[in-house]
Amino acid sequence: MALNYRSFGFQVLAGMVVGLLLGLVARQIGAGPDGELNWLATTLKTVGSIFVSLLKAIVPPLVFAAIVASIANLRALDNAARLAGQTLLWFAITALIAVAIGITIGVIVQPGVGVSTAALAAKQPDSIGGWLDFLKGLVPGNSLALSAGSKTSDTGAITTTVSFNILQLLVISIAVGLATLKIGDKAEPFLAFVRSLLAVVRAILGWVIRLTPIGSAALIGTAIATYGWSALAQLGSFTASVYLGLALVLLVVYPLLLIANGLKPAAFFAKAWPAIQLGFVSRSSVGTLPVTEAVTERLGVEKGYAAFAIPLASTTKMDGCASIYPALAAIFVAGFYGIPLHAIDYALIVFVSVLGSAATAGLTGATVMLTLTLSTLGLPLEGAGLLLAIDPILDMGRTAVNVAGQVLVGVIVAKREGILDEGAYYGSQNPDALIAPAE
Repeated sequence: MALNYRSFGFQVLAGMVVGLLLGLVARQIGAGPDGELNWLATTLKTVGSIFVSLLKAIVPPLVFAAIVASIANLRALDNAARLAGQTLLWFAITALIAVAIGITIGVIVQPGVGVSTAALAAKQPDSIGGWLDFLKGLVPGNSLALSAGSKTSDTGAITTTVSFNILQLLVISIAVGLATLKIGDKAEPFLAFVRSLLAVVRAILGWVIRLTPIGSAALIGTAIATYGWSALAQLGSFTASVYLGLALVLLVVYPLLLIANGLKPAAFFAKAWPAIQLGFVSRSSVGTLPVTEAVTERLGVEKGYAAFAIPLASTTKMDGCASIYPALAAIFVAGFYGIPLHAIDYALIVFVSVLGSAATAGLTGATVMLTLTLSTLGLPLEGAGLLLAIDPILDMGRTAVNVAGQVLVGVIVAKREGILDEGAYYGSQNPDALIAPAE
């Protein structure tokens, strides 16, 4: 079969290769006299940041409009409640499998045992997760789900940022959607506006997605230029364990689940790959959400259900960040400090992974989920700081698995509930399919 140079997946892959080469060149150039980034590394970082910012800017209106419209559309379906229940059930099933793999690898490898204290430079994590904070975080502080934060730099400068809390926005959107169902016909003018807003956001989304190959090049180049791979030598056993667990879930568990539900994995990965690639380089499930929803629809998942399931999955479905990684990291921390873990501790890891993954909502990285797991087990929270040096490199693989799992659950539930268009699932991919999202 001839290679399709116009395909979106090929363009993203080419961007990653170019980014890899540029990142290596940037590392070869080296840092400036005062330790600052050189011109090429600065350019890559700036372009990558702009691209992720553009994606994240689309997320709030997309989540709100898609959730409200999809809930309103669900009133035409007799199995709306069943769809929601099946979605949450499969979230739990795949999370349970992923955390079991993480625990198994951790128990066998024991990655924290024998690691030299001098080899690691622990840093205090910026964010610490707790159950009370998580529960309070579910309640919107304002109608726009806006949250503000401040950070003090090494020079003493204070930077204040304002952002959307995606989990709170999800709660608001579900509440508004349910309210439209309750008031019936009176909500039609509002729903007409929401549907128009969704169409406009999708058009803007198409423009941004055109930039994905450039963004991929910049993001992967930044990762190589900034972090390289030298930091992995200090934590080689832990890094290998994490990526082994991620590979088993992505390349073994997910294909087996597809086969068990009568679907061929090759067709799934052919269409889901652009979202998985973008998740890998962007390290943000929320930032990848627009592409994740687009590929899910291209796989034949009914649009109304995809618009509901994918935003929900992007904030609460984290097999990489919330299942595999916290399990292995907790075992690493316990081994590093010489603290034995018992059956009840492993049960708590499973509990946190299956029920607490929404604690990672809207974040890049899994520090909050890790500290939530450590605090639940009573392990030293400083242990999270031991892993911060290599977290960006691990987060690339974690997020790729997160995104793949989000698409997978949507496809499996749609298949089991009879709303999957298998003709679209097995159909050939239009090279410009993701550039012009499905209507």
